[in-house]
Amino acid sequence: MEWIGAGSLLAWLWLLLGQGFFWRTDVRLPARRDPERWPSVAVVVPARDEAAVLPASLPTLLAQKYPGRAEVFLIDDGSTDGTGALARALAADGGGLPLTVASPGEPEPGWTGKLWAVRHGIALARERSAPEYLLLTDADIDHEPDSLRELVAAARSAELDLVSQMARLRVATSWERLIVPAFVYFFGQLYPFRWVNRPGARTAAAAGGCVLLRREAAERAGVPEAIRHAVIDDVALARAVKRSGGTVWLGLADRVSSVRPYPGLAELWRMVSRSAYAQLRHRPLVLLGTVLGLALVYLAPPAALMAGLAAGDPVAAAPGGAAWAVMCGTFLPMLRYYRQPSWAAPLLPFTALLYLLMTVDSAVQHYRGRGAAWKGRTYGAP
Repeated sequence: MEWIGAGSLLAWLWLLLGQGFFWRTDVRLPARRDPERWPSVAVVVPARDEAAVLPASLPTLLAQKYPGRAEVFLIDDGSTDGTGALARALAADGGGLPLTVASPGEPEPGWTGKLWAVRHGIALARERSAPEYLLLTDADIDHEPDSLRELVAAARSAELDLVSQMARLRVATSWERLIVPAFVYFFGQLYPFRWVNRPGARTAAAAGGCVLLRREAAERAGVPEAIRHAVIDDVALARAVKRSGGTVWLGLADRVSSVRPYPGLAELWRMVSRSAYAQLRHRPLVLLGTVLGLALVYLAPPAALMAGLAAGDPVAAAPGGAAWAVMCGTFLPMLRYYRQPSWAAPLLPFTALLYLLMTVDSAVQHYRGRGAAWKGRTYGAP
């Protein structure tokens, strides 16, 4: 156990210094200034059975204070709860951005439902006004009134083809407080924002809740057609844009948040497990390596510490304790970002164990033919 603790400590020292400083939460919208001319923007919102959250999110899009021309396209992806009718009712009073509600019908073979809806929304926007930018945002996302303005100003000032913000997720229940900050922390560990934002770096990622995309860059990258099968569509989108020579930026949000509730463990479990095995490209050996890696990095430190203390050997316990301390230290900035108490940091190994089990469950569901299930649809490996 002493050697395992030492191995964990070495892993954490490397993560601390060699993984793009993933644990820092200071990557926010780059410096920006108002452009001389504000470009036109089409806001595309794919929505499937979103009546529960739409009253809290759609009005914030319609109320955007944007100096240029902008309009909203909500694409009702086969909803059965009156999503489309509710969207029209919410826009009935007028006074905000114009809203078009449309439905593309069932997706063609090889398309995920969300990307089929996005395709339809982009096509409508091109027919209507040929916008210079596309804001792709989920139906559960709340935008501050200046959100679109700030996104466009950042894209123009830094000459970026894609600007994406990781929306601040809800942390109201005990399970949300335990799992949500770790979700964003793990995402940043997989895709360090500084590496994503570095010109020429191979790492590419975006956060699907809020993506501002230059239309010419989308056409050059062939999206959404080029990624039509992707379950993790935001990362696939960023990769396609980078591969085509585009510039990508990803950071944490101050003006964008999610209103979707995940009140219990079951809802959070489904959120993670539906795409976890797809993230591993449906490869059993990668799954095995991920499980072993999570165990070494997150589970071994407290286990080594406790085993050493139980044996009365503080020298054997020290590496595990030091690794756990480094782990907690890297998690603290994310807890502060989510306004959570510092004492929650030592719980990260337990949360990591839950994520390990969710990932294994994702693989099990995939081989049972229920992989990537979401709102009545199931997607297999492409």
